[in-house]
Amino acid sequence: MDFNLSLGAFTDTKQFVSMDPSVVYDIIILGGGPAGLTAAVYCMRKGLKTGIIIRDLGGQVAETAGVENYMGYRYISGVELVDKFQGQVQEFSIGFETGATVQSLEGGPVKKIHLEDGRLFQAKAVIVTTGKSWRRLGVPGEKEFTGRGVAYCTTCDAPFFAGKKVVVVGGGNSGIEAAIDLARLATHVTIVQFLDTLTGDKILIERLNEFSNVDIIYEHEVTEIKGDASVNTVVVRKRKSGAGKDINADGIFVEIGLIPNSGFLKGTVELNEAGEISIDCACRTSVPGIFAAGDVTSVPFKQIIIAAGEGAKAALSACDYVLKGE
Repeated sequence: MDFNLSLGAFTDTKQFVSMDPSVVYDIIILGGGPAGLTAAVYCMRKGLKTGIIIRDLGGQVAETAGVENYMGYRYISGVELVDKFQGQVQEFSIGFETGATVQSLEGGPVKKIHLEDGRLFQAKAVIVTTGKSWRRLGVPGEKEFTGRGVAYCTTCDAPFFAGKKVVVVGGGNSGIEAAIDLARLATHVTIVQFLDTLTGDKILIERLNEFSNVDIIYEHEVTEIKGDASVNTVVVRKRKSGAGKDINADGIFVEIGLIPNSGFLKGTVELNEAGEISIDCACRTSVPGIFAAGDVTSVPFKQIIIAAGEGAKAALSACDYVLKGE
């Protein structure tokens, strides 16, 4: 899987300069979520020449409606928190690259980042913080109706479904949060859960139960998405009996988890069965000089505060690697 990169939500780049392909950087960071941006601050404070290649500023945080468990804030919206991250990084002069696709990453004394357009960036150390992407259903109609009723981000797309009927696939935290957001706008929300119970946090389930316009279908799976110009039907099947039925819906939000953006590293560093980068307690990968942090790694509990802490740890480890000339 290639990793598509763009500067995304950066609105003021006066403190950012384009990366120079002729320069061997001390450290290059891949990714612009909490782990990557925290790593950038720590590397720049060490005085190392640092570059950062960003897909979307803030990563998954930018698509989170509200954050209640990041220390220092009783409540803050995802966008506001990303703005805080951005402001702190912009205190430093850091190189950035945008609008490219990373094809591969090579180890060695000088790490080589190959881009799809043929350009090459080099660094003594690399910190991978590329996060995760939405997991797809892989059923007929999903790809065809993406953007025409099939959605993956309630923060981005929920307002388009005001006064309409929608389906949410998934009964974990992401699915329940999506259902809550949609229940405030839609006339009716149907949750399709693969298991026989919801697996989200108790507090979220309690909030969900406050809405009278939400139904839950347990032990079902989506088999097809139908429509004309846009989605009008979601076909589901009962897991045990195989019985199918149609749900009339104007849209469907897929909330079944995330997959790591690690495809460009396949064959370079060790990955676990889930495709996450295997790291040790110092955020070192199986290749000397390549470090990783955040949701793309094997570290459990994918939380903003954990990603930020891991980003700091990865940066300190990478700085030690460079400064000691390992």
